[in-house]
Amino acid sequence: MRPRIAIPADTLTEATNIINERNAAYAPRPLIEAIVKSGGLPVIFPSVDPELIPNYLDLFDGIIFAGGSDVDPTFYGEEPHQELGSTYFKRDLFEVALVKAALEANKALMGICRGMQVINVALGGTVFQDLSEDPRQTLKHSQNAPGNFPSHHVNVKQDSRIFNLVGSRPYVNSRHHQALNQIGNDLRVTARADDQIPEAIESIDNDRVLAVQWHPENMFKHYDYSQALFADLIQRAQESSRR
Repeated sequence: MRPRIAIPADTLTEATNIINERNAAYAPRPLIEAIVKSGGLPVIFPSVDPELIPNYLDLFDGIIFAGGSDVDPTFYGEEPHQELGSTYFKRDLFEVALVKAALEANKALMGICRGMQVINVALGGTVFQDLSEDPRQTLKHSQNAPGNFPSHHVNVKQDSRIFNLVGSRPYVNSRHHQALNQIGNDLRVTARADDQIPEAIESIDNDRVLAVQWHPENMFKHYDYSQALFADLIQRAQESSRR
């Protein structure tokens, strides 16, 4: 049996005349393909009332928190910065609760871009609502190049899980205007860009969390180190299902 990998869905919020597409739940096709290629079975979860989350927990072995809109700053105790992008409170409410429940259930977690930020916020961390708030930022983190092309390098700590997957200085894509500020409980930064912006986080005491700020789902077909991140999630999901 393939490990079941949950993808909490995004929501189509754009205006449409097609009634069945109004507020439709969806997941990115490249993410689905990356999971299947790595040996997993994708399962898409729409945002529902967090009280229903216990009913989801037996339906998956690992979970990917994907990219999307900004996390509502009320989840980390702030009011909106003038450069805050679009938010979707219902998705944040569901995913923050789902991070906590998945960790309590010993599931394997992966985060991508916004997903890394959601995991950090769920564990008590904060986010710079815009990179203009971070005086360290000097690189272009929202590339103009096509999204499946790399745009800057990342420096990875040798004593990390991700080092064995992507090496010491992978060349990655970059499409974000926010970044981690205070790091959440039981997490550590294991990769940074040259301007010290956090690019990866992991669990401190176990292998449950590995998250990256870039988008490996857009690069996995041509870059082995991107595919390796999904293969690692599948491995961790298999191990967690046997616990």
